[in-house]
Amino acid sequence: MDVYEAVDSRRAVRAFSDEPVPKDVLERVLAAATRAPSSGNLQPWHVFVVAGEPLVELKRRATGRALAADPGDEREYPMYPAELTSPYADRFSAAAAQRYTALGIERDDPDRPMRIAALNAEAFGAQVVLFCYLDRTMGPGQWGDAGMYLQTVMLLLRAEGLHSCPQVMWTTYRETVSQIVGADDGLVLFCGVSVGFEEEGVPRLRTGRAELAETVSFVGL
Repeated sequence: MDVYEAVDSRRAVRAFSDEPVPKDVLERVLAAATRAPSSGNLQPWHVFVVAGEPLVELKRRATGRALAADPGDEREYPMYPAELTSPYADRFSAAAAQRYTALGIERDDPDRPMRIAALNAEAFGAQVVLFCYLDRTMGPGQWGDAGMYLQTVMLLLRAEGLHSCPQVMWTTYRETVSQIVGADDGLVLFCGVSVGFEEEGVPRLRTGRAELAETVSFVGL
């Protein structure tokens, strides 16, 4: 797949089929992704690939917490700034409304938070979830490395005909995730990435993006 095509077709899919994801494909993707940029070549990411019965059990436990309106584990890092200002707050609100309307969850639904949490806890039906951790001694630069690594993974997944959905939501249930994957206390969960084949016949959401002039300034060109 052309690189531009992979970038353009990558999106957060929230409806996966039950078709198994071949292990050899995952190994090929993750091996190639090791070439992602890494300052000082630290390669700070620690990835756990979860499927089969362990994933079924993880989904069961996480969904149970969601349906019980469990507020979740104490966050180890903020998902967003305490106060979002324009244009960031505007983009966030527009995308959230579009995303959950597509999933059939209306803004005025009193059970909206619980339903959203439960859908996330099911990994939207994905047959595989990758959990990316970093050593607690790492700083902002290494978190940036992890982001570039995961983007590389997601683009390579597109080249294999697979889709993905990055989910920071899993940090809400980080203790449950750690119990399943066996991550030690020296690691902090960055996010999960659901992986699989897209379910056919469901609405395909494609959120908008800011115009180039809003986010890019050319200097000297």
